Amino acid sequence: MDAEELALFRDAVTRAVEAQRGDALEAALEDLGWSDALEADPASAVSVLFECQGAAHTTSFALDRVLAGALGERGDPATSEAVVLPRLRQHGAPGHLHGDRCTVHGLGTAAMARAGRVLVVAQGPPDAGHVVAHLDVGTLELRPVRGLDPDLALVEVTGAFEAGAAVPVPEGDGWDGAVALGQLALGHELVGAARTMLDLARQHALGRIQFGRPIASFQAVRHRLAESLVAVESAAGLLAAAWEEPTPATAAMAKGFAGRSARTVAKHAQQVLAGLGFTTEHPLHEFVRRTLVLDQLLGAGSVLTKELGGEVLRTGSLPAALPL
Repeated sequence: MDAEELALFRDAVTRAVEAQRGDALEAALEDLGWSDALEADPASAVSVLFECQGAAHTTSFALDRVLAGALGERGDPATSEAVVLPRLRQHGAPGHLHGDRCTVHGLGTAAMARAGRVLVVAQGPPDAGHVVAHLDVGTLELRPVRGLDPDLALVEVTGAFEAGAAVPVPEGDGWDGAVALGQLALGHELVGAARTMLDLARQHALGRIQFGRPIASFQAVRHRLAESLVAVESAAGLLAAAWEEPTPATAAMAKGFAGRSARTVAKHAQQVLAGLGFTTEHPLHEFVRRTLVLDQLLGAGSVLTKELGGEVLRTGSLPAALPL
């Protein structure tokens, strides 16, 4: 997309995300041609939608669509399968082959509630790569995850099935590549949530009067807002650079940094809003909750950072500098 097309696309997606939820949002995205955009320009389609839904504190079935497409499943969006995600903090395949049986322990998004079938990726024997199975939802046990952010509608997915139901992941459509694309999507969602938290803190600082003047004029408050802005823009820049050099390592760096940046913004916004930020009447708590959970999906920021550091120690070399 050129700059003008991207601006129009962003405006249309923003209005759809702010006005619709659930199946209505999916229908609106299809009318806008989001699926076609995902095929033609995945960087624009993913970055725009996920930043918009992060900023609006909503969710769609897009993460499942992104992962399924990266695994070679590009069917009709109306009948697309849900994808079993790894458990919180992890990014390895949620299934494991043990002889003639495959066990599954992972998570499902809100798409799991409407899907008739699910896609499960499993790790095969050492050096054997990944396999994928397409199962009826009823084959697996689903348990709602209440937890920190019940609005996200995650479910715990467990179960087992015959290994004969699984086939090798198509060549060129590997699990690591799918996870990398999902990590970039979640990174953009974290940036969107962080932008909204920063805006909530900024609006409060401009309107809150103490000692006869807005608290936005206090140096301590201004420092917190400035550090938050730097965190948001740095994460956005790293995500943009990761699209230019798309590898599992760059996606992990971008997602891990986006999670840390969003948590930084959450901390400063909470301090600026003071007691008001702890109340359920103010929307900040919704974005803080969402940020904490998104940071754990497809690899927690702390886990990804540790793994990247371990790789540097193992190889004795730094990854190539991204074009920031």
